[in-house]
Amino acid sequence: MASIVGHKLGILAPSQRLFRQPELQTTDKCMQAVRSGIWEDARFGLRRKPNALATEVSIEEPKAPTPLNQKDMMLANYVPIYVMLQLDIITIDNVLKDKAELEKQLKQLHGAGVDGVMCDVWWGIVESKGPKEYDWSAYKALFQLVQDCKLKMQVVMSFHQCGGNVGDVVNIPIPQWVREVGETDPDIFYTNRAGNRNFEYLTIGVDNLPLFDGRTAIELYRDYMTSFRENIAELLEAGLFTDIEVGLGPAGELRYPSYPETQGWAFPGIGEFQCYDKYLKADFEEAATNAGHPEWGLPDDAGEYNDNPDATGFFGSKGYLSEKGKFFLTWYSNKLITHGDQILDEANKAFLGCKVKLAIKISGIHWWYKDDSHAAELTAGYYNLNDRDGYRPIARMLSRHYGAFNFTCLEMRDSEQDAAAKSAPQELVQQVFSGVKREEVYMAGENALERYDRTAYNQILLNVRPNGVNRNGPPELKMEALTYLRLGGELLKKKNFRIFKTLVKKLHADQAYTPDPSKYSTLVPLERSKPEIPIEELLKASEMLQPFPFDDQTDMSVGGATNDFIDSFLNMIPFF
Repeated sequence: MASIVGHKLGILAPSQRLFRQPELQTTDKCMQAVRSGIWEDARFGLRRKPNALATEVSIEEPKAPTPLNQKDMMLANYVPIYVMLQLDIITIDNVLKDKAELEKQLKQLHGAGVDGVMCDVWWGIVESKGPKEYDWSAYKALFQLVQDCKLKMQVVMSFHQCGGNVGDVVNIPIPQWVREVGETDPDIFYTNRAGNRNFEYLTIGVDNLPLFDGRTAIELYRDYMTSFRENIAELLEAGLFTDIEVGLGPAGELRYPSYPETQGWAFPGIGEFQCYDKYLKADFEEAATNAGHPEWGLPDDAGEYNDNPDATGFFGSKGYLSEKGKFFLTWYSNKLITHGDQILDEANKAFLGCKVKLAIKISGIHWWYKDDSHAAELTAGYYNLNDRDGYRPIARMLSRHYGAFNFTCLEMRDSEQDAAAKSAPQELVQQVFSGVKREEVYMAGENALERYDRTAYNQILLNVRPNGVNRNGPPELKMEALTYLRLGGELLKKKNFRIFKTLVKKLHADQAYTPDPSKYSTLVPLERSKPEIPIEELLKASEMLQPFPFDDQTDMSVGGATNDFIDSFLNMIPFF
């Protein structure tokens, strides 16, 4: 029955599926054969000899594949977990914070079977002294400590400010010398309709303008990543890093800063469009003129941060469905995709040949998902409607860079949300996961808020393997990794850490901790990005398709109310 359902939905069997990065194994093999003058047919063992005539073909017996044992088949279900380090583990003064305490915590994580940790590599710290004056010393010390504690790493090229988003407890601005450019030209920052500037991240309107000592914003990001590659080469070669996540916007996410707490936004406000700096305004005016509508301007009726959709003309009166509204939303979302594509292309060149995956993060904007307008997603730049997929075009863009699509809000359930917000985190995750897999792109995820309870963990486990484990090989749907928010005193409390260790075990599909990622994942030298995909081809992926079916609950549960009851007694016993 499962195979019939999978066939109807376009789900390939494990032996048929070919994700983008593993595809390189076949492509590499073929390219090597072409270069060396050898051609072979994997099905029949036909091989052309070097320098042979086309008619001279030898017949080789195909080698029978080595059968997998039960352990190897179960390892195909293994989902590694990376725990986020504290936001200020490297201080604003570029110092590794409390090394002895961190080492103790890292050893606790390793003892619990955790695969690795994640940390932000802050632009505002490393290049704070001036243009191209990079200081990696504190991060080198951190990376070496993590390696000494036998953990792997995900690192984020964090080109954004820390501070102003949900969960931010420290303030690390972007480099001062960049902000000084903004003192004379404040339009380098994202701007809302009222003219309020957002200093978290440079507007994509300056991506290709040489406003920063002769460099464009894209070149700033490129040079930073190149410096990382050059200065951390030894640890890259040693295999410490599995993922390089490329920061593409506020909170490191590919989106506009549409819901900033620093400007008064509060959940579940719809947010505001952020395209009113002079550079993006000029870009839109040029696009509208080229489309034959020079009279069209940017929206002036889309409301304010804390409005609901019905209170606005653009959303409540269906302005977003008009010809003008559709044109604007297409332009707004396309600019975001192009921004991500350009920076990922530079990241690919910077880390070419390294055994790492590139990754991007997409925000799980689940509020107003059940409203026809999807207003909060639209203001963030995700042109997602009931009949239009706003996430699959991003995944298609990402596919040419062999990247991973990291999505948030895995821990959330619809029933936990305020009904007035029309939230649907479960349906959102299901839609996004399905779209990403259809584009044959790696899917990864993380929890959006700090949670330490079994309910949240069971939801995470459901989302990372929506149809459960497959005891005979790779499951149809499985996330590449979970990034867990976050390391700290709360997680390491006796009760919380005991439940957390169960989460780790269940993510590993009840298999023993496996230190070698090649046993459950594919890490090959990063190939050069494929040719740029025309925007028209990317937008063909906006067709909304039925999501793949998800189970109602995980088959790898960490327990429920009964276990919580038992915990209350165990907490009274000192040695538990």
